[in-house]
Amino acid sequence: MSVNWSEVYTETYADLVRFLIGKVWDRERAQDLAQETFVRALRHDPDHPRAWLFSVAANLARDEARTAVRRRGHLTLLKNEVETEGPTEAGVTAKLEGDETRRQVEFAMEQLSERDREVLLLWSAGNSYGDIAQITDLSPGAIGTTLARARKRLLDAYEGLENDVARHRG
Repeated sequence: MSVNWSEVYTETYADLVRFLIGKVWDRERAQDLAQETFVRALRHDPDHPRAWLFSVAANLARDEARTAVRRRGHLTLLKNEVETEGPTEAGVTAKLEGDETRRQVEFAMEQLSERDREVLLLWSAGNSYGDIAQITDLSPGAIGTTLARARKRLLDAYEGLENDVARHRG
């Protein structure tokens, strides 16, 4: 069976980028990773393109996260060695990270297990329960329950964070 990649790209690209934004928290980087995912797909020509694309994208995002952690560690070492005048790194970082709500959602998502985060992001990217099951190796019957529990945990984490912020302001 030959895959119509133009059609797959048109139907999947926006969902894949939305999924990756939830993983890497940067639209431009998510778009780059989505493009890399499609390049790899063209080399492999998988039987189930959508599920394969999301699996590869998840792996690329995980690799990206590992690289970012190493980079942050290196920057921390450099910061300790060099004193600078002007805006602090924390001030610049806060400005670049965007508004407080986005950071709260990001923090709440980080409180979830990798599986819960992955299932929520795959679902929000428009994947079917069958595709999510195939991508995550969960049984199709477990997806609904896993999603419901993940949503509840996300809401609890977000509300807990809002309560903490309110306590510190008050």
